[in-house]
Amino acid sequence: MTGIEGQDLLPRPRISPDNAPFWEGCREGRLMLPTCTGCGRAHLPPGPVCPFCLSSALDWREAKGTGTISTWTVVHKVWFPIFADRVPYNVIQVQLDEGPRLTARLVESDAPPKVGQRVSVLFEQLDAELAMPAFRPLAG
Repeated sequence: MTGIEGQDLLPRPRISPDNAPFWEGCREGRLMLPTCTGCGRAHLPPGPVCPFCLSSALDWREAKGTGTISTWTVVHKVWFPIFADRVPYNVIQVQLDEGPRLTARLVESDAPPKVGQRVSVLFEQLDAELAMPAFRPLAG
């Protein structure tokens, strides 16, 4: 969808110096998380300081992107027009093995999500500039 003079009207994540490595990593198919060099904990959302110890010494590291579903819901209305053709869809919150929780879509699954189900991250390339994290069930 375009607006005046071909401007893109689709909502985009707010990219700032605090979260740019996360979105750049998604575009490259990597899950990048800010990790505090003080307490060693990874966290989301990214920010200028660690939410646990308030240190500003952060290091961006790649995570494996596996985890366990802690909660889920079905989206019945369009929050992002870019997903309009896929509503309803399942949104899950995943407790990552390497730290924080991450909320994203569940894809490649015919069954409804289950709390405790193991999943792995994949990246949906929405266009040349934007990829968003999603999860798929792990086999077994």
